[in-house]
Order: sequence, then C-alpha cells, then structure tokens
Amino acid sequence: MGNYLITGAAGFIGARTSEMLIEQGHTVMGIDNINDAYDPRMKEYRLKRLQALPGFKFHRRDISDKASIELFKDEKFDAVIHLAARAGVRYSVENPWAFLESNVTGTLNMLEVCHQFGCKKFLMASTSSIYGENPPYPTPETASSSEPMQPYAASKKGAEALSHAYHHLYGIDISILRYFTVYGPAGRPDLAHLRFVQWISEGKPVRINGDGNHSRGFTYIDDIARGTILALKPVGFEAFNLGGHEVITVINLIRLMEEIIGKKADVRYGPANPADMLTNQADVTKAGKILGWEPQFDMRAGVTKLVEWYNENREWAKEILTP
Repeated sequence: MGNYLITGAAGFIGARTSEMLIEQGHTVMGIDNINDAYDPRMKEYRLKRLQALPGFKFHRRDISDKASIELFKDEKFDAVIHLAARAGVRYSVENPWAFLESNVTGTLNMLEVCHQFGCKKFLMASTSSIYGENPPYPTPETASSSEPMQPYAASKKGAEALSHAYHHLYGIDISILRYFTVYGPAGRPDLAHLRFVQWISEGKPVRINGDGNHSRGFTYIDDIARGTILALKPVGFEAFNLGGHEVITVINLIRLMEEIIGKKADVRYGPANPADMLTNQADVTKAGKILGWEPQFDMRAGVTKLVEWYNENREWAKEILTP
C-alpha cells in the first residue's frame, strides 16, 4: 500500500481524495493551514472526519513557508498530491499577493519536497480558468493557456510552468489536473452549489451575477477524487482535464434545486462580474484514454446528495458564511 502527502487536506477535493485513499488501504499525511479564504468551519468539519480515520496524520502549517519543506525530511512518499491553493477568480483580483504566495511559492516548496527527499511522483491541481476567455468548447488540453483573465489563473499557469521545470531537471513524473467546477457534500461555500442550496433552504435571496444564462460544466466530487487517484499512474509529464462534462446554466441549476429541495427561490439579479467566464466545458477524452476515467454521477444525482448532506447537517450548515 502507498503513503501519500496531500496538501490542502482539509479542502474540498483534498479531504475526499484523502478519504478514498484511506478506504483503499493507503496512508495519508495531510498538511493545511486552515486559512480563512472561506468559512473555516467547513474545513474544520472535513478535518475532524479525516482525523477519525486510521492511517491519517496531519500538519497544520502553511506550504508557502519554506520551513514547511523540512517537515517531511524523514518521510518516504509514493507521491505528493498537491491540492492546496488559494482559489477564487474574483478574490484574486482584490488580493493577488495571497495567490502568488500560496499557488506559486507553495508549489515550489512542494516540488522541493520531491526533489530533496526522493519522491518520484508529483500531482498538481490546476484549473479550467487557465484557458482564458475564448477557448474552443468543449475545451481540450491543447487549447492556449497563455491568456489568463485573472491573477488566480495566472498563478496556476506559473505553478504548471514550475512543475515542468522540475520534471525537466530532475525527472519527476508529473500529472497536472485542470479541474473544472466541482460540487457535492461539504463543498466550498463560496461556490454556487452550496450557496444556492443554503439560500433556497433558508428562504434567503438567491443572488446571481448577470442574467443567469451563463453556464458551467460541473462534476460531482467523488468523480473528481477518483480521477485524481487514477492520475497517480506514471505519465511522464501530462496535463489532464477533469470534470465539466455536464453543462447547465445558472438559472436552470436553481430550477433543479428548487425541485429537489421543494422550495421556490427568491432570485435577485446583479451586474455580471468581468472576472467570470461566460461558460466552460471540458473535453475529457485524454483522461478517458490515458487514465481510464469517466464521470459516473449526473447532475440530479449529485445535487440530491448535496441536499441530503445539507439537511443532515442543517443545524450548523445554515450558519456557514456563503458570500
């Protein structure tokens, strides 16, 4: 069985990937600084679940601190699964420095863990935002990633470039995963799915940027975590799209949630945000051919599981900050 380092272990994708690996009999060492990029109560909830599992160890540290490299000098990892990042296209416009520190310097430090301590596999979370404003749809990995629209995407482009440099210099086998929009139980409260479920369930106004006709390709968290684990295989240096297979407009997503929750949404429209893409949709052919990955959850099944989770945890989840 393998031993893995997962950065951002208390994050949405990091926590579910950690759980799946432990369920398969592997051991996981997690690192996360539990920052306040969104309500830390969600991260503490995920971390508490992980710490109840055998085979999980944890460091509450910031990967952008160079000293964090030394935490792992006596460890032997089969792979570094680097999922920690500052995420959020809009907030990156307000505070780009935080994104440079976490997403570029943090990636450099974790690449140094591989280089200094002999780990031969590095997996890095990137983003669909890297494809910019007008890519072809569905978007293949060969589409240009050199015209980022916000500092978030630019920081991920920098992290990808650093990863390639370490592959070239030191022969580290690297999988770059360009995640498209992910949703599911215990998801990020700054993204649409959890926000909308909370707002509709609690009778709060459902705020939309724009007219609601912008769309996203969404994928359920279990499909994303499973694809992440499949990408631990040796590939040399490759980038893979994961997710975004089921495209739906924001207004139609709200209508689906109304049906599943059994309540009408009080929709309020606001100005569109210039940092937002109008749509995204992944071409996941490459992940299918090389990794053997394909999504298994459709939108209705995934949203139903999210609503069930929310209802089970409603006593505290209704208080989660959903900006």
